[in-house]
Amino acid sequence: MGRGVNCAVAFAALMLMALPMMLIGLAVLAFLGRPILFRQRRIGLGGRAFELVKFRSMRDTRDAAGQPLPDEARTPAMGRLLRQSRLDELPELWNILRGDMALVGPRPLLPPTIAALGRAGATRSSVRPGITGLAQVSGNTLLSMEEKLALDLLYVQQRGMGLDLWIMVHTPLMMIRGEKIDSVLLEKAHAGGHNR
Repeated sequence: MGRGVNCAVAFAALMLMALPMMLIGLAVLAFLGRPILFRQRRIGLGGRAFELVKFRSMRDTRDAAGQPLPDEARTPAMGRLLRQSRLDELPELWNILRGDMALVGPRPLLPPTIAALGRAGATRSSVRPGITGLAQVSGNTLLSMEEKLALDLLYVQQRGMGLDLWIMVHTPLMMIRGEKIDSVLLEKAHAGGHNR
């Protein structure tokens, strides 16, 4: 989808979700405290860094040595609910309006992760990262990093309006039905050597 369509949909979604986002922000403040938003440097189009914005879902709980506890220990029930429902991603609509992201594309990764991927990381960064993507509707957390990368590279090769619409339709279906590995798409991604 073009930049204009992405911005129009993101703006409409922000208007529609303004009240729910305000309520989510208040819930984060009540259960997790400040800050309400989580900000992190990620890699976008052309390898350029940008600041990703999400609702905070974890506490900053540390052990006696001052090291952060494992994610599971720092994520309360409300944080898990935000992640499972994908509601923590709603502030990323601002990233779309700013030009950092798109509605559909590979999820934005940390700079060291992209650097470690080498040429595959550069190929992956040839499109804007998205709020949702092919890997997210094909298994998401059930997939290995290698499987996600293969699906991301398959998306880069075959991206277009039709595929973007298919992903957008399947995103809410996945949220309702739960995550399930799409073995057909995985086989297609691996068969084409897209994981290299």
